[in-house]
Amino acid sequence: MFLNRFKNKLPTAEEALPGRDRPQFPLSERHTVLGNPLAGPYPEGLEVADFGLGCFWGAERRFWQQPGVWTTLVGYQGGHTPNPSYEEVCGGQTGHTEAVRVVFDPSVVSYEQLLKVFWESHDPTQGFRQGNDIGTQYRSAIYTHSPAQQSAATASRDAYQSTLTSAGYGPISTEILPATPFYPAEPYHQQYLDKNPAGYCGIGGTGVACPIGVAPADG
Repeated sequence: MFLNRFKNKLPTAEEALPGRDRPQFPLSERHTVLGNPLAGPYPEGLEVADFGLGCFWGAERRFWQQPGVWTTLVGYQGGHTPNPSYEEVCGGQTGHTEAVRVVFDPSVVSYEQLLKVFWESHDPTQGFRQGNDIGTQYRSAIYTHSPAQQSAATASRDAYQSTLTSAGYGPISTEILPATPFYPAEPYHQQYLDKNPAGYCGIGGTGVACPIGVAPADG
């Protein structure tokens, strides 16, 4: 019962698990599809974007399919517990959401185009869930790395809200915050749907087009 109450309520810093001062596992060296390193430092000229849009298995695939994306990795972000495990995050007592880190070349794909992929790949009005996946770890989130990203993310939210409202959807629940520490997930989660092509993918959008950017969001 204690853990269940955190499925639909974010823990405070005092309620969160204490975590640990170092990762529990090594990060995989290279992306299994793109072939580039997962960990930074990244080549000069590339930028980083962080998104939470439900189960990170399918979410990561949406982004690695986009032209101009150099690498992707999945992890935990937006919570209190340092270096959490997957089981701890799923218990709801760390405060993290499942996130995808996208490293991209802005000369090929813009941040606005990635925002379009983000909005169209999930339903951002569902609060602490995506479809049948229920819990705070499935909440919608954008964690920004610059004032320009913050401004673009907020503008895209407002534009999409107008379109969603016209289509009969409620208010967007996506949190848009400056990037908090990103803790990479266990190696078996990285590029999960490349390693397991028939694996579970809970990603599905509203079918409502986002009126920004030009990149498609087909999975």
